[in-house]
Amino acid sequence: MKMYVGLIVALIVSALSQAVMAEPEMVLVKGNCFQMGDILGEGHDDEKPVHKVCIDDFYLGKYEVTQSEWESIMGKNPSEFKGNVNHPVENVSYDDIRKFIQKLKEMTGKKYRLPSEAEWEYAARSGGKDELWAGTSDEFELEEYAWCKVNSEERTHPVGEKEPNGLGLYDMTGNVWEWTWDRYDEKYYERSPKVNPKGPLNGEYWALRGGSWDSIAVDSRTASRSWGDPEIRLSFFGFRLALSAR
Repeated sequence: MKMYVGLIVALIVSALSQAVMAEPEMVLVKGNCFQMGDILGEGHDDEKPVHKVCIDDFYLGKYEVTQSEWESIMGKNPSEFKGNVNHPVENVSYDDIRKFIQKLKEMTGKKYRLPSEAEWEYAARSGGKDELWAGTSDEFELEEYAWCKVNSEERTHPVGEKEPNGLGLYDMTGNVWEWTWDRYDEKYYERSPKVNPKGPLNGEYWALRGGSWDSIAVDSRTASRSWGDPEIRLSFFGFRLALSAR
């Protein structure tokens, strides 16, 4: 009898944790046009040329997906930095995230996805503002907004502890690099569509944005781009969810 009661309790706890994840906290990002890329001339070749991009309204996760949220859907926590379930989940590949999102879609009936590179940069820059980092262009203020190499103590930290950017989004700079919807092509900006670009159709790597706990300031800029094999898992790779507004 005790075994059955224990099983029922476990099922209820699991259902409740999944119910919490069923409605992740999202922020409505109002679309507009902006100049995407290395607007301040401090970046790398793959951030050029600066080009005009127009984005539709969309929703973006207020926080990076946490270890507790991941475990409630996938049943295990793959992260290297355990100990606080409010840390962002990391050590997850692009392919892992696709499976997570598919399960979340089935649970909620909502078409969750990853943000495109353009959506991510527009949101990180507080709606397309000329911000070097999410929330500021002053390097002396960076530690107020981000966990990066100078203050992270070589690990992740709970989401939402730093200041948000102008849209109320947390950790868009630092903590973990965030996987995006787009494949990576260093020359994509030379031919990117103007309206809602979704990255190249072909390519073996996917784009990541935002820098991590291990990134120096220049690599944490809102325009900075990185890439990874879709099967690679690293302790500084995580993600946040997006959702189209229509």
